[in-house]
Amino acid sequence: MRVIKNSLLLLMIINVCIMSNAQEKTMEKTTQDKAMNGLITKISQVDFETTYSTLKSIIIDNPNLKLLFELDHQKNAASVDLELRPTRVLFFGNPKMGTPLMQNAATVGIDLPQKIIVFQEASGKTKVSYNDPQYLKSRHDIKAVDQILDKISGALDKITDAAISAK
Repeated sequence: MRVIKNSLLLLMIINVCIMSNAQEKTMEKTTQDKAMNGLITKISQVDFETTYSTLKSIIIDNPNLKLLFELDHQKNAASVDLELRPTRVLFFGNPKMGTPLMQNAATVGIDLPQKIIVFQEASGKTKVSYNDPQYLKSRHDIKAVDQILDKISGALDKITDAAISAK
């Protein structure tokens, strides 16, 4: 079991390393061009820790969602004597929403469970990014579940808006 967890962590770190090269380019994208890269990125009005802890609390406190995993890329980088600005990912899901998508197109499982990354740019700005469910529809040729995708889109939008807003 430990070998599986370590392997999963290594794969995630490799994925982040690949994405980090593109991060400076793609994370500056706004929601207007989300169709091009499949990401929705929002600028937080509050600092990194507040954004992250608020987002985590929202997910934990929602009875329809289950927090599955937290990944702290900055901590992992430090473990090998590398520096990285604050960057964390929350993995969470709702099987009642995700399962019908996977029944429709098994490949969507590569993008599930849902993930939201919270990161700090060199400028100090904190941002959140997540996969646009409508992009996943196109990417995996998902059919006849528009209501579910709309519900997921609305939930992700509300969750992230609440996390990035100044109270």
